[in-house]
Amino acid sequence: MKPRTDSRKFKTISRRELLKLAPAVVLGAFAVPQLQKPLLKSGLRFSDWASAALFRSGHLAPTFADSELTPFEKFPINGYDVDDPGVDFEKWTLTVSGSVQRPGDYTLAQVQALPKVRQNTRHVCVEGWDVIGNFGGVRLSDFLKTIGADPNARFVSVECADDYYESLDMATAMHPQSLLCYEMYGEPLTRKHGAPLRLSIPTKIGYKQAKYVTGLKVGHVLEKAGYWEDQGYSEFYGL
Repeated sequence: MKPRTDSRKFKTISRRELLKLAPAVVLGAFAVPQLQKPLLKSGLRFSDWASAALFRSGHLAPTFADSELTPFEKFPINGYDVDDPGVDFEKWTLTVSGSVQRPGDYTLAQVQALPKVRQNTRHVCVEGWDVIGNFGGVRLSDFLKTIGADPNARFVSVECADDYYESLDMATAMHPQSLLCYEMYGEPLTRKHGAPLRLSIPTKIGYKQAKYVTGLKVGHVLEKAGYWEDQGYSEFYGL
């Protein structure tokens, strides 16, 4: 008669073997075409959730000395659809809507009336390059307080003159280094760099830092995450 296997040992072995098999099961699932996209989306959603949970609102991105700046003429220009959407600077306004106490259209002068912040921070592109630039503007948090944004709102949606669109979670929008940027290297933004107003957010990947900004909407529900996010990229993508 065969000796009985110790039940506790069997359970331990079973759990151990299952853990070893788990990666193989996942890889096997990826081999099934119908499961690839759902698995990738689930993994991306989990990664975004984990990144957002670990985000520290008071933790600053690295800053750099002026001697470490990438020369302005070597700062790459990334376009979405067109290099210059032809913004009429004299008629430009920033349209504010959603869960705010003071919605409406704000001029660049009204934005610039808030305290200016200058910072040397790294801009990281999803394409693999990065540069250190000098950015000047107002804290997005200061502007959100000025318009009376609902402090319990979860998102800020961003519209742009070139039809690009983005979104920020509220913790990122309120981060002290997140800027409504209207200057680079001490000079007004050039058209190719997103004039008259762009985002500079050193805690995020480059495609979150929209150019040619024309509208901000504060809300509790995200209607659309962003142009590249709709192509399958990460919604959070913190650095």
